[in-house]
Amino acid sequence: MLAFWAVAVPLAAIVGFPWTFLTGRIGLLYWLGTRTAWAGARVAGIKVHVQGLAELDHSRTYIFLSNHVSNLDPPILVPLIPRRTSVLVKKELFRIPIVGRAMRRASLVPVDRSDRDAAIASLKAAAEVLRQGINMTIFVEGTRSKDGQLLPFKKGPFYLAMETGVPVVPVTILGTFEAMPKGRMSIRAGTVEVVFHPPIDPSVFSDREQLMEAIRKKIESGLPAKLRAS
Repeated sequence: MLAFWAVAVPLAAIVGFPWTFLTGRIGLLYWLGTRTAWAGARVAGIKVHVQGLAELDHSRTYIFLSNHVSNLDPPILVPLIPRRTSVLVKKELFRIPIVGRAMRRASLVPVDRSDRDAAIASLKAAAEVLRQGINMTIFVEGTRSKDGQLLPFKKGPFYLAMETGVPVVPVTILGTFEAMPKGRMSIRAGTVEVVFHPPIDPSVFSDREQLMEAIRKKIESGLPAKLRAS
């Protein structure tokens, strides 16, 4: 997979970056980036089965909240999201020449958890992205689980959902932990299942804690029994 990306990414950049900066349109670069990511996972021997995606209204804007156990999760999940999606990216990456400019064009959201004001600014930027009709995809634990069980959720995504009223789609990813768990560089070929649960309307909950619990139960329901909370 890494060898494939080492060849494909520069080729995609040669085409995508000039087009984006000349036209001001991100569509081609986004398509090249997501297709390259997806192809890399498939080259590594990963087969993907998808549930529930066809039942979503692809014309609507959603916040996709997923579990996270492997570096394979983003290149598998993001290309599946209908239309375009934004993601949270470490603010330091926006300082990289050309790449940072492209990420801004793509409406990616810089995240900085160093203090409360920076976190609030990230949430405001994410809310503006949603108002533009662009989806948000967030790995809600904030880091990869070492054993496949759900870690405590970050609170920010639930503030975002309650503030904007955008429906939340819980997502459960299965199989990436076995293929490439945290701390291992090699990839074991296998099957990954991505389950898109039905959207949840945040307006029916009185506070973010209730919404968080509902989302957690839904994501956890897609995990094997041994990985669910007792």
